[in-house]
Amino acid sequence: MKASLITSKSNIQYLSNFTGSSGFMLIAGKKKYLFTDFRYIQRAKDSIKKGIEVTDPKKWQKIIKKHKVTELGIEEDFMTISRLKKFKKITKKVKFYNISGKTEKIREIKTKEEIFFLTKSQRINEKVFKEIRKIIKKHLKSKKTLREMDLAWKIKELGREFGAEDVSFDPIVAFGSHSSIPHHLSDKTKLKKGDMILIDMGMKYKGYCSDMSRMLFTAKPNKKQSEIYNLVLEAQENAIQKIKAGITGIKADKLSREMIEKAGYGKQYGHAGGHGLGLDIHEIPSLSAKYPKKIRENSIITVEPGIYLEGKFGVRIEDMVLVTKTGTKNLSKTPKSQDLMLVD
Repeated sequence: MKASLITSKSNIQYLSNFTGSSGFMLIAGKKKYLFTDFRYIQRAKDSIKKGIEVTDPKKWQKIIKKHKVTELGIEEDFMTISRLKKFKKITKKVKFYNISGKTEKIREIKTKEEIFFLTKSQRINEKVFKEIRKIIKKHLKSKKTLREMDLAWKIKELGREFGAEDVSFDPIVAFGSHSSIPHHLSDKTKLKKGDMILIDMGMKYKGYCSDMSRMLFTAKPNKKQSEIYNLVLEAQENAIQKIKAGITGIKADKLSREMIEKAGYGKQYGHAGGHGLGLDIHEIPSLSAKYPKKIRENSIITVEPGIYLEGKFGVRIEDMVLVTKTGTKNLSKTPKSQDLMLVD
């Protein structure tokens, strides 16, 4: 009999509701088992989905024998060599094969409940961003010191205050020339009047991640800044308006990339045009030249083109959208037109 061993924490949560740090699952036909130790037994029983048996890892060999397992699928992407050796040692005469991506493909299509959780996560995200904007405005008027790391920490605090379990990832707060670094690590750099600010942030609600990037201006943007901002915004909107179920990741990426390349900034746009999200901040599908597969109905993706002028400034604008048969539904409601991005 073929069976599947699930070791990805996100896949375990998706299949069982279990969120403990120690555990793995076995799916043998219609029977599902969650193996976890003494610390999590009661927690698992209180939260587990119906039809899943919670048991001790010591019973692994007995259950494998009971179901006459001869082939065991493993998630190679989430299996260290040392852990694989341990499983092979206690799972004799069984052939191991790779099932990486199998559960993720199921997770790609979101249920109504998942769409609600993701939307709720984004609403919290937007509420936090609104407060962060107020804090920036207050500091510009008072001329008090405000560092990137202070703002990043405040994003985390406000997220908890407004109902998030955690942030989806460490917030990216980049002042001035730091905005030209796509994944800048927020540091002690102080905000100055005239700085452009890039903020990339996300919240977790019921385990589901949101993701949004916005630019803020602390003074009227100059001609170059305005040109780049509006180009990125136009490219992003073009993609959002034309993406629909059935388009490939390659074509979806080109919808924004070709506009940026035509304007002469292709080399300054070095990352993918977006990604799926759910229990993980990066899931399939991908808006990328490396993703020829079709984007499916009821997947939720980001659309996030950018242009980065090294040592000067960068612009990235990112929204979360639900993919439908006929187009997309934008789940991000925070304004992004240039005239509304000025903090004064």
